[in-house]
Amino acid sequence: MVAYVIIPGIDGSDERHWQSLWETQWGASAVRIAPASWSMPDLSDWVAAIQSAYETASRRDNQVALVAHSLGCWAAAHWLDRARPDGVAAFLVAPPNPQGPAFPRHNASTFLDLSAHPLPCRSLLVASDNDPYCDPTTSASFAHGWQAQLHLIGRHGHLNSDSSLGDWQTGLDLLRTLVDH
Repeated sequence: MVAYVIIPGIDGSDERHWQSLWETQWGASAVRIAPASWSMPDLSDWVAAIQSAYETASRRDNQVALVAHSLGCWAAAHWLDRARPDGVAAFLVAPPNPQGPAFPRHNASTFLDLSAHPLPCRSLLVASDNDPYCDPTTSASFAHGWQAQLHLIGRHGHLNSDSSLGDWQTGLDLLRTLVDH
């Protein structure tokens, strides 16, 4: 069995988002982070929320998968760099470019200076060819920096609720490949 830590982006993931649908499917095997700063993300608050969720998840199983979307990818990478836990895999979906024109600089200013460093675990970055927050070339550079496998999935925008992915079976299959490795 695997325990899952759900790490959404700004404002969390609504009920139509694949993260929320997966969380419902996984039941007690999933723990969603609960930072106090959903709308005005503070990196240290998000990292503390990941640590708390990880502690809960790791009590359930010794293998934990971080399931991060958007800004949550950066928080997950930062936490991994600091915590360096054992038995973790990171599924990173649609990280935004902190230097890109669409990045919410005012709301997420504590995330602006982050850069991709090698992650201490198996990781997979999934990105879209037409994400308004990060072009495919930049996504590839993040994957390279994180030493994550890269999987581009075509034109699906930011891979969020607006992408109409439903329970996103393709993503679930990619996650299973990562955790079953």
